[in-house]
Amino acid sequence: MRWPEVPFEDLYSAPSRNGLSRPKRVRGQGFKMINMGELFAYDRIADPPMELVPMTPDEIEKYRVIEGDLLFARQSLVLEGAGKCSIILKVPQTTTFESHLIRVRLDESKVDPTFYYYFFRSSEGKSRVQSIVMQVAAAGIRGADLAKLSVPLPPLEHQRKIAAILSAYDDLIDNNNRRIAILEEMVQLLYREWFVHFRFPGHESVPMVESELGLIPEGWTWSTLGNVASEVRRTVQPSDIAGETPYIGLAHMPRRSITLSEWGRADEVSSTKLQFKTGEILFGKIRPYFHKVGVAPVDGVCSSDIIVVRPSEERWMALTLCCVSSDAFVEHASQTSQGTKMPRADWNLLVRYPLAVPPESQLGWFNETVGAVVDLLLNFIAKNIVLRTSRDILLPNILSGEWDIDNINLA
Repeated sequence: MRWPEVPFEDLYSAPSRNGLSRPKRVRGQGFKMINMGELFAYDRIADPPMELVPMTPDEIEKYRVIEGDLLFARQSLVLEGAGKCSIILKVPQTTTFESHLIRVRLDESKVDPTFYYYFFRSSEGKSRVQSIVMQVAAAGIRGADLAKLSVPLPPLEHQRKIAAILSAYDDLIDNNNRRIAILEEMVQLLYREWFVHFRFPGHESVPMVESELGLIPEGWTWSTLGNVASEVRRTVQPSDIAGETPYIGLAHMPRRSITLSEWGRADEVSSTKLQFKTGEILFGKIRPYFHKVGVAPVDGVCSSDIIVVRPSEERWMALTLCCVSSDAFVEHASQTSQGTKMPRADWNLLVRYPLAVPPESQLGWFNETVGAVVDLLLNFIAKNIVLRTSRDILLPNILSGEWDIDNINLA
């Protein structure tokens, strides 16, 4: 059945509000502030790292967020980003939001905010928001127009059940993402212990000896990235490959994570792209300080703003991956990048980056250990894809009222 519809503002507990504006010079201390970066990085915001800004007591009262608040992108450089909706899940400390965002606080005696978060994630909800987007220098929406949008109003008990069903999928995805973060940190910790601090198993009995780059464990040698890996350039036109071929652009790559779980399709892009194979390493060369490096989970094509890196032999895979995703290497790529507004990393310079190489037996153990972790990461990606697909199949059907909610059992 179709549910009755009401203006969105009829569900508000207070008028919507645009966020705070704070110049860069005063940022760095005070209270957490949700920026556009957090809005687009997190659909469900639960206290990630944020910038700090000062606030007066009056501003805290007016501009703080609480659990259940909805935040909408008031402006975006891309059309589809305008009106993007996220929900506040957890606020362990006083947190505000910046001026490019609109806060909507709903009356929880009438409605479940999580239901409306999922509504605005659905194709129907997104379509309605797009109907109020204005395109000037940047795409944007106004709080006054958002308030007038017509939205469905199911019975409150139906809203809560729908929210619980869809949240169960996202909770499982979040749990997998936490496991992914732990595994990634474990890999980098292992790399730092072995190849930066030289604290590998049995290091106590291995003397340190002089080398051209300083002290190094006896039996180890110095090499360069170019001796163990190379850039692969397989150019292709999207029109020459299947439209459903996975496409990875810089926007699909998360910061500081080697796990790539998002991609588009080749038929969504038009210019020349680069082909990559499963297991090859993708390094974002535009503004390398964004730290976008990951392992390709599928065969596909990527932006030409990404360097495709392939180890020369399988035994170099773990060392190559850990090296190019390390803080030190990304810092080196940033310092040697060329250009002012859009600095680009240069592979011809990166190949000179020095690597400490252990004896063959230790290299093999390291490669096998890290390889097993990468396999686990790819497994979690596959699980999350299944969960997202299932959730997104449910989303339009139960939000439309076409499926009988009472026949859906959470157990």
